[in-house]
Amino acid sequence: QVHMVESGGGLVQTGGSLRLSCAPSGRTFSGYAMGWFRQGPGKERELVAAISWGGSRTYYLDSVKDRFTISRDNAKNTVYLQMNRLKPEDTAVYYCNADLTIATMRSRDKYDYWGQGTQVTVSS
Repeated sequence: QVHMVESGGGLVQTGGSLRLSCAPSGRTFSGYAMGWFRQGPGKERELVAAISWGGSRTYYLDSVKDRFTISRDNAKNTVYLQMNRLKPEDTAVYYCNADLTIATMRSRDKYDYWGQGTQVTVSS
């Protein structure tokens, strides 16, 4: 059974930084795109950033462009999300997941499994 294991969240002030990590257990996602999603209070889950298997292609939600950077280390089967200049509206539980491509990740509306996520809280 696949488990997405997210970590790195916490409480920071506006303008602060956090680095999230995701290391899926149970299998490797060789050849898959990886993405970070978030679900804020009272909001639907949304795709924040995604990266192709080789790392040459990325996608970012408009509201996080120039502040967040997604990266991956395939040797460690780990994907990261560096979040800088955090804002209160970034407060959410952050999750990672995998898909065939960035395009399918952007269009899919349901995944079979999610990890526990990691809470990010940005105080004003």
